[in-house]
This record gives sequence, C-alpha cells and structure tokens, in this order.
Amino acid sequence: MTRTMKSLAAAALLTLFVGSVHSAQFIREFRGTNSGITPAFTVAAPWILDWRLDGDYDQLVALEVTLVEAKTGRHIGQVLNTKRKGNGVRLFNRGGTYQLRVSGSLARWTLKIQQLTREEAELYTPR
Repeated sequence: MTRTMKSLAAAALLTLFVGSVHSAQFIREFRGTNSGITPAFTVAAPWILDWRLDGDYDQLVALEVTLVEAKTGRHIGQVLNTKRKGNGVRLFNRGGTYQLRVSGSLARWTLKIQQLTREEAELYTPR
C-alpha cells in the first residue's frame, strides 16, 4: 500500500471515529478557568472524556485532570497532563460515579463526558 493510500485510509477511519463521537450520548460538560473538583457524574462503560485546553499564552498554560471515585474520594488515576493548548479524547472501559479533579494554570478548559456504544468504542484509536 502506498503512502498516499495509507493516508487516505487513516483519514477515512478518523472520519468514521469523529462521526461516531458526534452520535455519542452527551452526559455532562464542565468548563472553567480555575482549579477544583467537578460535580459527580454517573456513566456506564464505554465512555469518553473529550477535552479542550485554550489560553492567552502559548507557553504558560497547563492542565492536569485526575479521575476520582465520587462516593469514596478514591484516586482512580491521572487522565490528562498537558502544558500545551489543544484537544483530545480519552476512552474509558469502566463505568461508575466519578468526579474530575482539575488543576489548571492560565487556562480555559472544557471537559465533555460522552457515552459510547460498544461499536463506537471499537472505532476508537488513541492519539
């Protein structure tokens, strides 16, 4: 397969994935500029965290997001740690009632929680 064909195939798969994300069931959205912990949300597996980070400075922005079990406060794990403006998606294969602990620096952030079907999750490719 030529490089052009590989690029076209990758673009087609990405289009399929992006299309499937838009058909995902919206659960919750959080926005802010400060650090803190979000209200609790309940979601079944599979689900995604669709994140976006923006700010007035290219070099000084930072965002760290940690997943926390809402009922117990137990730390599940770090979900995101970036020092660059941008966006991305993280897939989770375990449902529950969670909160997100957000630590931002000079940042405007948006975090969207979306429920996926198993078929949509199979199209997911980490990036």
